Amino acid sequence: MRDPRSLRLVYLIDIFTRQTDENHTFSAVQLCEMLAEYGIPCERKSIYRDVEDLQEYGFDIVNVRTPNRGYYLRNRTFDIAEVRLLTDAVQAAKFISSKDTKSLIYKIGGLVSEYQEEEIRKQIYVNSTFKSEKEDLYDTIKTLDKAIKTCRQVEIHYAKRKLEKRFLKVSEGKTFNVNPYALLWSNDHYYLICNNDKYDNLMHLRLDRIISIKTTDKDAKHFSKVSEYKDNFDTADYSNKLFNMFSGEPGEIKLRCSNTIVDDILEKFGEHIPMMIDGETHFIMKATVELSNGLVSWITQYGSDMQVIEPKELKNAVRDKAKEILSLYE
Repeated sequence: MRDPRSLRLVYLIDIFTRQTDENHTFSAVQLCEMLAEYGIPCERKSIYRDVEDLQEYGFDIVNVRTPNRGYYLRNRTFDIAEVRLLTDAVQAAKFISSKDTKSLIYKIGGLVSEYQEEEIRKQIYVNSTFKSEKEDLYDTIKTLDKAIKTCRQVEIHYAKRKLEKRFLKVSEGKTFNVNPYALLWSNDHYYLICNNDKYDNLMHLRLDRIISIKTTDKDAKHFSKVSEYKDNFDTADYSNKLFNMFSGEPGEIKLRCSNTIVDDILEKFGEHIPMMIDGETHFIMKATVELSNGLVSWITQYGSDMQVIEPKELKNAVRDKAKEILSLYE
């Protein structure tokens, strides 16, 4: 026979989680009335005992006298600010479809009370124009996550985009096997960091461009054969060395920068990047990065506020890029 008290505790947890907050409290009598609506009769003494048991278990249920007398759940696993942050992140993520965005925001809303969720929803606007049309993103992530953990290759059908007669056309451009190493959210897109099995370097694939994917029976090539990492693929370190998700050969750079962009440098490379004062208006910094076209574009955006000192090949690449841009306006 089912224990009626166990069911009562479950309903009480649901009531405290979804229907109470500091502005919405319920007395023991009101809680009895609410439980009765679920077909669970009880007395006030039972409520007092149940609340004590829930408190002992870890629920931060408090009994207040003002502004409204009654019980409410004070602290939750996620507070309102954290839920708002998660909601905004999902809302802004371009690689999540409109349908999945709305579904995920609804689930996140269940982490706070119904009243707090309603306040958050009032400030939500999902702009479908910039959202991905890929509806099977979760399945793609699950497949890749398992393949990474089990060190298996995956076969991917990857979309190719091109203009035809003034219209953008998306087609099934390529099919190839890759060795997956990590997933990375960067520049408003979700990427798979991997290695095309035919080559000996790393590449990045946007998840929203993966048309289909399946795991193979072949063991994945270890990342130590195609990268500098030996025992653990350091995604954070790798992403710091990338510029606009362009990969290239690793190398040390030396830049002379204006003091006006010191915050940008620290945000990109971290607080511990080697920096040396160079006069009253500039500083010199060193870093090991991926030498790529993305790095060249990143440097040119700062104009005269950033100058390449080393290496020579990077200096020449930036100079050529600047000349190319200048030629468009002559």
